Amino acid sequence: MIIGTLGAGEVAQAFAIHLLKVGHEVLLSNSRGPSSLNQLVSKLGKGARAVTMDEAAKAPMVVLAVPWPKVEAVLGQLQDWEGRILIDATNHFLLPSRELADLKGRVSSEIVSELAPSAKVVKALNTLHASNLARDPREGNGRRVIFVSGDDGSAKGEVSGLLKGLGFAVIDLGSLREGGRVQQVGNGLAGVDLVQLGD
Repeated sequence: MIIGTLGAGEVAQAFAIHLLKVGHEVLLSNSRGPSSLNQLVSKLGKGARAVTMDEAAKAPMVVLAVPWPKVEAVLGQLQDWEGRILIDATNHFLLPSRELADLKGRVSSEIVSELAPSAKVVKALNTLHASNLARDPREGNGRRVIFVSGDDGSAKGEVSGLLKGLGFAVIDLGSLREGGRVQQVGNGLAGVDLVQLGD
């Protein structure tokens, strides 16, 4: 598969390493432009390319991994998603304070979905610290857990299939409103590193 990333920080890099290891192609992008990613792409090796954000967003599946204060600006400059899958890996931290943005009771992934109305949004990759996400998905006799939420069943199925193919265990928490609320930082699952035993 071809997977794009909007943002090329720790989460995007950790996920890219897993993707590249099994032969997927990763189109990395950030707000500073492709030339700023040359060193990273060289380090990641075969299958990694630096592109513009617009090019990354045209991949069939795209990971949103930018700081929360930049989400609106990044999504606002992109064209129609035309039903492509957008994996929301963001957490609503304000920078540099790391305080939580006041969402006025709303769910962060629903806000993302409103900003990219023609995308199929799936919440994933946000509950693990980047250092844990970077680790081998297979831990002892089990597999590291990734939670997913979303309103489109087929999109969740595609994302879940991709994650399972990388070696992760996947737990579907339901809709963006219900599952996304449980996943978002400030609630019970944020930062929890779980391993599901057995195959």
